[in-house]
Amino acid sequence: MTAFTLDSLDLAALLCSRVCHDVISPVGAIVNGLEVLEEEKDAEMRGIALDLIKKSAETASARLQFCRLAFGAAGSVGASIDTGDAEQVTRGLFADGRTQLEWNGPRILLPKNKVKLILNLCLVAAGAIPRGGVVSVTLAGSETDTKISVEAKGANARLPSHVPGLLSGAPESNTVDAQAIQPYYTGLIARAANMTLELAISPDSVAIEAVPASVAAVAAMA
Repeated sequence: MTAFTLDSLDLAALLCSRVCHDVISPVGAIVNGLEVLEEEKDAEMRGIALDLIKKSAETASARLQFCRLAFGAAGSVGASIDTGDAEQVTRGLFADGRTQLEWNGPRILLPKNKVKLILNLCLVAAGAIPRGGVVSVTLAGSETDTKISVEAKGANARLPSHVPGLLSGAPESNTVDAQAIQPYYTGLIARAANMTLELAISPDSVAIEAVPASVAAVAAMA
């Protein structure tokens, strides 16, 4: 079977669509709040509008900061990124309180593709618990033999049936659209970082572990 590949221009366009999707809602809320301020004279309503603008601006900023690390260049080729920065932008993304973040691991410098992988795995995990819950990130090992574990726990935790294929680079329909680009991109990042993704799914829990490809190959032969 011919391996699925996505044209680089299509990949860029779909990722841009994903980022726009993430920020258009809070930006739209800011616009609505400004319109209320222009038309409303009641002090209480103006206060509500200002609160809406403030919260929406914070949400938009948090999402953009997260997307910058998760999808953007984030430094030069070969650059390393502080995992503390990754934790900070992820906490900002989950600041609404519906999904809680547990981050376990030392603050270290990792190659940027491994940090991008961590952040994208967090998005996949959050998507498995749409009603909210807990996303746990565990980092172990050193820069060269890093193991990444991201687990989502929550009511009716479930990984959509098409996601495993996207993570492995083999989408079911042999196509990728804007809704599917993020898990597909996660698989691309894993392979670029020479990591293998392993899934473990149980009632109310979805766990994804990323291990060095060499370690996964040895384990498969054992």
